[in-house]
Amino acid sequence: MLIDFPGLTKVKDSVKEKIFFGHEPSAELIAILTVYFVQGILGLARLAVSFFLKDELLLSPAQVSALLGIVALPWIIKPVFGFISDGLPIFGYRRRPYLILSGILGAISWVSLATIVHSSWAATLAIALGSLSVAVSDVIVDSLVVERARVESQAAAGSLQSLCWGASAFGGLLTAYFSGMLLEHFTTRTVFWITASFPLIVSAVAWLIAETPIRKNTQDNHSNNPLGTKHQLKQLRQAVTQKAIWLPTAFVFVWLATPTADAAFFFFSTNELHFQPEFLGRVRLVTSGASLIGIWIFQRFLKGVPFRTIFAWSTVFSSVLGMTMLLLVTHTNRALGIDDHWFSLGDSLILTVMGQIAYMPVLVLAARLCPPGVEATLFAVLMSVSNLANMVSYEFGAIIMHWLGITETNFELLWLLVIITNLSTLLPLPFIRWLPANDPQADFPTLQPAAVTNQEEPLLPNLVP
Repeated sequence: MLIDFPGLTKVKDSVKEKIFFGHEPSAELIAILTVYFVQGILGLARLAVSFFLKDELLLSPAQVSALLGIVALPWIIKPVFGFISDGLPIFGYRRRPYLILSGILGAISWVSLATIVHSSWAATLAIALGSLSVAVSDVIVDSLVVERARVESQAAAGSLQSLCWGASAFGGLLTAYFSGMLLEHFTTRTVFWITASFPLIVSAVAWLIAETPIRKNTQDNHSNNPLGTKHQLKQLRQAVTQKAIWLPTAFVFVWLATPTADAAFFFFSTNELHFQPEFLGRVRLVTSGASLIGIWIFQRFLKGVPFRTIFAWSTVFSSVLGMTMLLLVTHTNRALGIDDHWFSLGDSLILTVMGQIAYMPVLVLAARLCPPGVEATLFAVLMSVSNLANMVSYEFGAIIMHWLGITETNFELLWLLVIITNLSTLLPLPFIRWLPANDPQADFPTLQPAAVTNQEEPLLPNLVP
């Protein structure tokens, strides 16, 4: 049998250009993409966690919202994991062991949920451990991407990040529908058992990461590492004290910290509207696709629009469109002849597209605010501020739900919660001038890069590629 080697080479080149965006599909790149893919595929248990907290632990909407805020803590302190990885190598390695540990921690957290968790506090600890696992692995692989992007062209660096984001998005899309379908046939704890296998994939592919032990270069670089870290922290402090950076950051915090009613809507959808897990999986699939649509619209039509303009209009439109939920919670849609299922799908589609369009400027603004020398570190800090705002949003939502007396069966004042949460999104608008009118990079002096000879500076990853 003859093999057409030129044809095989052509296929390989086509795969390299179209699937891997021009990057050589090495074992290490496959490992990095696998970690991102696992982050997306962990969404398989998202609905199972929600039903577990609601039906088995019998938590109220306010308690669920408060719990979700607490378990987000590891994402708030992500920069700490970056400094630990950079400054405390394990057996001479700064990346591989932490990936292995993160996978083991993730497996432990899901096995715990499947077996020994029977209280709200135990669930909080187990879910927080899983959150810690994903946050640590995200820090490590983003660090690897940053290190490789540093030695490539700007175009190649952007394509590498797009490739990584695509792997995560593909994992999320793959499990969006199955997250609900599995719950139609299996218990939540069975889904947790299935999910427990995914973090171990991260531990397995960690061995494919090409990394030179630091101990081999200890005599040459040991004296440089403390200086590099100290200099990096000095640059970071110099950056965050500039008004052109902390004012936009404060605006984004206020914008994202407004209360959310997500937990209450989940209880309303399942207990009042009697949506089944399989349908909620369809909703997740629709919202995942809607996020991609929102990103495409932003990239195609809005990325050149001034920050103030896009934040102002997207905030107003999101607030107005969010009021359409009143039709669902008051059952007015039924009087209009619109089925609850179809209304929920259409509303989720539109709101997700608008929400993604509104959030994309946050990522762009965060990237543009980072001066040379501390790009990755400051970006990670800005994303941590964003995560902190999301935690505050969940906690505010929990407090309001408690005040309004919204429980797993009482939704009489859910309409008022909808109004409060949507109107609160308009509160940051008086501070819109905190945002730069033009390109923020022109508003502050350039910081000099770290004056160290160590090849690997303490760079930290971003939350979303």
